[in-house]
Amino acid sequence: MIFPLSIVSLLGLVCLALLASPYPYLAPGAVLGLVGVTLFYRKPTWGLLGIAALVPFEGFFKDSSLSGTKFLGASLAVILMLQLAIHQIPSERLRSNLWRYLVWFMVLYFLSLLNTDDLGMSLGHLRELSVGLVLFVITLLIGRELNLDLFAKFVTLSVTMTCMLAMFSSKYQDQGRAAGLLEDPNAFAMLIAFAVPLGLLLVVRSPKMLHRLFWGACCILLLGGMTKTESRSGLVVLFLSLVIGAWHYRTELARIRPRHLGFAMLGIVLVIPLAIAVMPAGYVARIQSLSILSAGAKSQDESLGRRASYIVVGSQMIRENPLLGSGPGTFPLHYATTGYAKAFSANRKVGDLYRRAHNTYLEIFSELGIPAGLLFVGMLALGLYNLIRARRLWMQRNNREESDMMTHLAMSFLSLTLFLMFLSAPNQKYVWIMLALTSVLRLKAEERPFPEAKA
Repeated sequence: MIFPLSIVSLLGLVCLALLASPYPYLAPGAVLGLVGVTLFYRKPTWGLLGIAALVPFEGFFKDSSLSGTKFLGASLAVILMLQLAIHQIPSERLRSNLWRYLVWFMVLYFLSLLNTDDLGMSLGHLRELSVGLVLFVITLLIGRELNLDLFAKFVTLSVTMTCMLAMFSSKYQDQGRAAGLLEDPNAFAMLIAFAVPLGLLLVVRSPKMLHRLFWGACCILLLGGMTKTESRSGLVVLFLSLVIGAWHYRTELARIRPRHLGFAMLGIVLVIPLAIAVMPAGYVARIQSLSILSAGAKSQDESLGRRASYIVVGSQMIRENPLLGSGPGTFPLHYATTGYAKAFSANRKVGDLYRRAHNTYLEIFSELGIPAGLLFVGMLALGLYNLIRARRLWMQRNNREESDMMTHLAMSFLSLTLFLMFLSAPNQKYVWIMLALTSVLRLKAEERPFPEAKA
């Protein structure tokens, strides 16, 4: 693959211009940029792996207009457009069964944008969503060459590193709750729930015991980080995904002999009290607060009360504008005018009054309307079905390695879709990368021929 001479010449001129400018110290950065762009041109999947690895570290760039993920995403977008133009990448790569939902979703999105209650807020929402859409297209184009084992390793290591920072440094905590490099502990718990199934896959598939111990230690750190976030939703989502994983490996449980049950029960007796003992007291109190919920009962938990108020305001918005909603990103505008905003605001600051719905589905239904909300939910459901379909096809071919990979990716993707009920994150990068990846993996599984039956 030959790198275009015009691009090399352009970057060379940029280096010379920087050397002659008042900022000559930026010239080495241009050279490094040339090396990086050359690498991504030859191996664009490394750029996608870099984006996946940098997502947990985006907090480092929160005060900067150019983050690592933005640079990688922009570079990949330019490179892939060039490769499409010169037919180095076939346009058939863009084929996906998700377009039928996404295209109509975006049509309704722009209609809602034209009818918005606040154009500035809606344009800001569109700018955030466009990042996810770009990643969706990038993943469709290069997802076939993506090394899924490396993807699992990069994600597991990066999230584990932020867990270590959050567990052992109060700088990366929010009022005692681990937030990593993010502002919201629940958003951090979402990353952990996404990474745990991938870490468990590495434990299962690693050929050497030392490697298994390393990835097992990473999983323990991830679980420790989850408890430190004190996220109730994270605990529920993680439990559901692990149950699905246990169902996939149910045939392996048949190998357990009666003599092994005693050791298993002993392990349970030791692990459960130990987990309760090391679990933060605040986390235990937050979990116990769920038991007070009953029909007609008033919650004493402020967080649960806030979430109930979001549902009330969102339901009212849906009733008022069921077709096109109030406009993308306008939920905080409507919430700030209610009495709930003042009641749940500790210091009456603007950031406390203008709150998002903390529920992506509720936010989309209320801001974009019921049709767009159904399309969004249908798109995520189809993505999950793509992984289930790919898993079934690999199992029919007796390819256990690929079916295990599909199972763990489905667990991670399911964690993301469930977490969207507790977070406002329609532009979450992992969501759009995984959404495109589900389509790519299903197509690869369908295109692989079945082995011929032996005579």
